[in-house]
This record gives sequence, C-alpha cells and structure tokens, in this order.
Amino acid sequence: MTNPVIGIVSDTHENNRVITKAVKIFKERNPEFVVHCGDIVSPPVLERFSGLKVKVVYGNNDGERSGLRKKCHELGFDEIVDTLEFEYLGKKFFVYHGTNPTNIQKAIDKQWYDYILHGHTHEVRNELIGVSRVINPGALFMAPTLTIAFLHTGTGAVEFVEIPE
Repeated sequence: MTNPVIGIVSDTHENNRVITKAVKIFKERNPEFVVHCGDIVSPPVLERFSGLKVKVVYGNNDGERSGLRKKCHELGFDEIVDTLEFEYLGKKFFVYHGTNPTNIQKAIDKQWYDYILHGHTHEVRNELIGVSRVINPGALFMAPTLTIAFLHTGTGAVEFVEIPE
C-alpha cells in the first residue's frame, strides 16, 4: 500500500444519474474508502454507494437525519455525524459540510489537521494553508462542472475527475 487513495464527493443532492456515474468511477478505482461531505438529501441516495466503504457527514439539506442514520447503518457505513475527525495512515482528517464557514476556518487556524475536507460551496478547492490541505471535491449538482476527487495519501496529490451529465 504505497499510495492509498481516498475518494471524496459532496453535494450529490439526489442527482441520481450523475451519482451513478460517479459511483461507477469510485468502484473502478477502488479507493480505500469514500468520504461524502454532505448534502445527500434523502436516504435512498446512499444505496447507490453500496459496496463501498463510506464515511459521511450531514449537510444543510440533509433533513431526514434519522433516515440517513438508519440507511448508513443498514449499508455498513460509518455513523453519519455533523463533524468528523479521524486519523488514517498517520494523517489527521477533519470533515465538515461547510454550512458555517467559520467552523472550517477554525479547523484551518488550529493547524492540527493534515486534511480538511468540505463541500457546500459547489466549488472545487485544493489549497495548502500552513500544514493543512483544504479540499472541496466540488459537487454533483448545480455546479458549472460536476466533479469528484481522489486524494493520493502517499504523495498528497489531489485529482479532480469531471463527471459527465
């Protein structure tokens, strides 16, 4: 495992046709796991990610919290939470949808995290601020270009992949 890869997606907003295409790419590339940065919208959307290891945070459009929590459990995903912190291969991660940008800025200011993953803006972001690489994979809904991202943890490289409509 010289350069394990993590998939990153956000703001899928029930755009099922595009989600299906994105999940196909995730499954072809076989990342260690996929991080969904929120705005799933409804529990059935998560079924499209079946067969992948997934970590999920709530977004501001995720009103069906109990249904999403139940579906994550049924599919064997990690528990869905508002803010996620975890360590993987010695790197510290912070994941938050981005509804309140102040929370992202506080995580950046702490300089505790190697990677800060967020969504919400529907805009691609790959920015190194101090020791923290801040990544927004873009969105699969209402964005000029629909994208997902792959983080190559061995090198720190971030690759954005356009999903055709």
